[in-house]
Amino acid sequence: MIELIPAIDVIDGKCVRLSQGEYDSKKIYNENPLEVAKEFEAHGLKRLHVVDLDGAASKHVVNYRTLELLAEHTSLVIDFGGGIKTDDDLRIAFNSGAQMVTVGSVAVKEPALFEKWLDKYGSERVILGADTKNGKIAVNGWKEESQTELMPFLGQYIKKGVTKVLCTDISCDGMLQGPSTALYRHIMEVYPDLYLIASGGVACTDDIRKLEEAGIPAVVFGKALYEGRISLKELTSFIS
Repeated sequence: MIELIPAIDVIDGKCVRLSQGEYDSKKIYNENPLEVAKEFEAHGLKRLHVVDLDGAASKHVVNYRTLELLAEHTSLVIDFGGGIKTDDDLRIAFNSGAQMVTVGSVAVKEPALFEKWLDKYGSERVILGADTKNGKIAVNGWKEESQTELMPFLGQYIKKGVTKVLCTDISCDGMLQGPSTALYRHIMEVYPDLYLIASGGVACTDDIRKLEEAGIPAVVFGKALYEGRISLKELTSFIS
């Protein structure tokens, strides 16, 4: 059974979504992310992916108070990303209630620091963020495209102990045109033991079903929920 992970993206403490990571495309869906999280929980969802978009742009954690609220007032297992660049950022995330963190830019730019975190906190708590566009890794809130190729990047860190990867195809994210199922299937063929979390493009429950049929362990999605393309009631068939 594929694990369902709804996303809450935060700017100024509000629940928003972007298209292809463009901040100019921001749309506010709810001024109270806790309301949204409680609704997820009420429908049987267990996980939550929280992205601090202010943090991603500022290169340090910003919306930790929102994370604290979500962690204090729900039982959702939260992974948190966006702006985690230093030991202090990581401590703030964990102290604010994140059970896991998703780290991308540091893994590209400061591999020794990422490996230190992986060793200290373990592969269960540190998720490798692999945001990709045209087969290359993008960093710093998708504002920069690196020359790092996706597949070798994954292989390098899997050898160092990474077991969980959140992979977002930026070209699909927020576009509601379907996920990059072929890409995720290819990753699973090359790295069959990986706990791969697919992200970007989910527009309907059929997209989730196709990812499940492709053997993808988990999926992050958000805009389809907020735009009414997927109802929370529809997701009950995926929740054991």
